[in-house]
Amino acid sequence: MAQKRSRWLINIFLVVTIVGFLGFSFFPLLENILPRFNSAGTPASPSPLTPQTPELAAQAQGYELVLQREPDNSAALRGLLEIRLQQGDIKGAIEPLEKLSQIKTEEPDYAILLAQARQQLGENDAAIQTYRQILVTKPGNMNALQGLAGLYLQQQRPLAAVGLLQDTLKAAEATNQAKANTVDIRAVKLLLGQVYANQKQYDRAIALYDDLATSDNKDFRPILAKAVILQEQGRNAQAKPLFDQASNLAPAQYKDQILKLVNPEAGSEPKADSPNPGEPDTAAPVSPDVSN
Repeated sequence: MAQKRSRWLINIFLVVTIVGFLGFSFFPLLENILPRFNSAGTPASPSPLTPQTPELAAQAQGYELVLQREPDNSAALRGLLEIRLQQGDIKGAIEPLEKLSQIKTEEPDYAILLAQARQQLGENDAAIQTYRQILVTKPGNMNALQGLAGLYLQQQRPLAAVGLLQDTLKAAEATNQAKANTVDIRAVKLLLGQVYANQKQYDRAIALYDDLATSDNKDFRPILAKAVILQEQGRNAQAKPLFDQASNLAPAQYKDQILKLVNPEAGSEPKADSPNPGEPDTAAPVSPDVSN
């Protein structure tokens, strides 16, 4: 149970921090948790404990007492981490994250979360180093690739972001021969296209998406990505059939979200024939998973 709770906690934080880097994102980290959280990463419904309650402080103190006796107690470290994040204490989360990333080396999400926390604190050099350490042992980790590429873009270093992904692609064949399925080549190319689009290099992005769509005509993601670019350029007549095609190919959970990209006002007002006009919309922002 503690491991499951730790998993969603890590992924929630990653969604909040990573997804914003590149604008329109194709990389949800835990889709089934997104509807429960708003864009600020806080629970969509009231929590019984608010960030500064004495209950949370007491819980944190309890975990700290355990860690004084057992510094490597992973359950206590995870518990303290959860409390620190609920309190919005990113600096206080660093120490348990450092320990967890050392203890749980088989779970790179802790190291990714550590990199994100460091970035939140403005410690960008340390964040970059952490991402690169992850990629040494897990060169195809999409969370680390997206996080590092996004950080480079934030630093106005687009060539570094492009180089990171191009180098990953160049080494992908040999990497996958050494260990199958280490690098998801399509996922990396989708991310590279996103970086191109972020830099307004639309022709490069579209060429990459066209190639991906041709190589797999069942994959809705490059079609949707191209449609978004055309829409951003004001080429709505060309974008509309691509949105329709992407919607037809996409899994059911993405169809309403694609519709909202075509028409942002869709779903903002209850429909007259809706069976539950007062029911809130819990759909997550469109973020088709690239890791398939």
